[in-house]
Amino acid sequence: INRENLQWLIEKSGQPFEYDMVVIDELSSFKNHQAKRFKALMKERHRVKRIVGLTGTPSSNGLMDLFAEFKILDMGVRLGRFIGQYRNTYFKPDKVNGPIVYSYKPLPGAEDAIYEKISDISMKAADHLKMPELVNTKYMVHLSEKEKKKYEDMKAELVLELPEGEITAANAASLSGKLSQMANGAVYADDESILPIHDRKLDALEDIIESANGKPLLIAYWFKHDLIRIEQRLAEKKIPFQKLDSDASMKKWNRGELPVALIHPASAGHGLNLQSGGSTLVWFGITWSLELYQQTNARLWRQGQQSETVVIQHIVTKGTVDEKILKALTEKDKAQTALMSAVRAELEER
Repeated sequence: INRENLQWLIEKSGQPFEYDMVVIDELSSFKNHQAKRFKALMKERHRVKRIVGLTGTPSSNGLMDLFAEFKILDMGVRLGRFIGQYRNTYFKPDKVNGPIVYSYKPLPGAEDAIYEKISDISMKAADHLKMPELVNTKYMVHLSEKEKKKYEDMKAELVLELPEGEITAANAASLSGKLSQMANGAVYADDESILPIHDRKLDALEDIIESANGKPLLIAYWFKHDLIRIEQRLAEKKIPFQKLDSDASMKKWNRGELPVALIHPASAGHGLNLQSGGSTLVWFGITWSLELYQQTNARLWRQGQQSETVVIQHIVTKGTVDEKILKALTEKDKAQTALMSAVRAELEER
């Protein structure tokens, strides 16, 4: 049953919840201990003799996610029965306003302690399945002095538009989004028109495709104008391609009929199998979302991949926010924390 109907099954279907075993695909969708689906399942959890949770991103938003996921698995044996108990044991307040706590950060050694607690019931696919080697590479592109000035001028203008005082998540996300667009080569104006800045990433992508010599490439883009510009360049160079946005296009990719396929990380999420069509993923535009980043990479780097090596290639514009995003992802930093830090760094540079 899909997770959206789980509450209906338990509370309204009239069917007794009598199952010896429950398998939860994408356990991370139960990370909110206040969600209706979580509460409904916990009402009947004591009836289930065996339960298995599957996920590649158990803590994409931080260690706090693990509480609800593991409470479903062991009813609170390892990480505690109550969220307050879990917070007090492993975390301390981070952002506060008087008595109001907006966020928490792990205490020193908390991560190791938590993983030790759950080590007997958590397994990594790479430890138990034969997985291909994963190779991460960077293709650095460099702006000309004229292009760099255009980027810096626009960055300065955006920074000056920010209100005085502490950077909030909202304006940090807005500024970071604009900087990411510029690093990719274009930016949306106020009237939604596309302002070109450079073609360095398009040139790099063309070079990567040529070097692949017919080997299928999966290309991840982030902004809509990335897609438009990539499609225009591929069409100009008469390079066959298709956007993966339907079952038919994905089947075509998996049959090896597409030399180049384009995909957005938000549509490349849980459960999508693309490993039959190729073993190289190129990130044209990089996302701050660790979960989307990991999930997209896992479309190729997964069981069933026939190639011995999966290559994840990142096109990175030197001297831009690209480098900060990739560093945060590499260090498995949490998106909002890393984003805020990066934006503060941009402001300090001024």
